[in-house]
Amino acid sequence: MTSDAPAREVLTWSLFGEAVRDLASAIAAAGHRPEVVLGIARGGLPLAAGLAYALDVKETATINVEFYTGVDTRLPEPVVLPPSVDLTELAGRDVLVVDDVADTGRTLAVVLRMCREVGVRARSVVVYRKPGTRLAPDHAWRETDRWIEFPWSAQGPVPEVERPSA
Repeated sequence: MTSDAPAREVLTWSLFGEAVRDLASAIAAAGHRPEVVLGIARGGLPLAAGLAYALDVKETATINVEFYTGVDTRLPEPVVLPPSVDLTELAGRDVLVVDDVADTGRTLAVVLRMCREVGVRARSVVVYRKPGTRLAPDHAWRETDRWIEFPWSAQGPVPEVERPSA
């Protein structure tokens, strides 16, 4: 029996652990010593946390960007949502901008542009790079043209639980 479902790249928690170590090693080998890890919420947060520990970076920040609204469904442009880090506080610092995937590269491009406009020395890292991305990140663990199933989003939200009445 064949399936009409498109092939997916499945990242397990175990493989994610390997990706974090591999990426941290590649970043260190390249001589990049970030002072701050900036995670792009939501997908970049697990990788940002893992890299902050693996690279022994104590300062972390988050920027909220919405672009995808579903499988292969996007907004016309990435939108920065509140709350967000004040990037001017990072001016003159080496910052590692972290996301889960560089699909079109537009989310990374928006965040990197915002960082550089205020004088942040920013480099980027993702777990996956897609072959058609317009912005190649400085570091990527793997390349794929498949839809990626990440362990933190594979099951979807937990259904609401009915609370007992008081």
